[in-house]
Amino acid sequence: PILIIGKDGITPNTVMQADRALLARELIKGRVLETAPQSAEETARALAEATGAALVQVLGRNFLLYRRNPKEPKIELPL
Repeated sequence: PILIIGKDGITPNTVMQADRALLARELIKGRVLETAPQSAEETARALAEATGAALVQVLGRNFLLYRRNPKEPKIELPL
């Protein structure tokens, strides 16, 4: 996973890190640790909203976020 969300939950630094990762890769994987204040789905939805991304999947404590890069699209996903 590129992002690991721990006991602090979603912080401004986490949002900035996710935003930069989505710019570089379009599709990123994250993991929510057991110590996180919210469930994996709640965390993923909040992070997707904060970064303007789409929540692709939540499986257990892992999640996938997607945001199309308008400059260099690499992946075509039907939304």
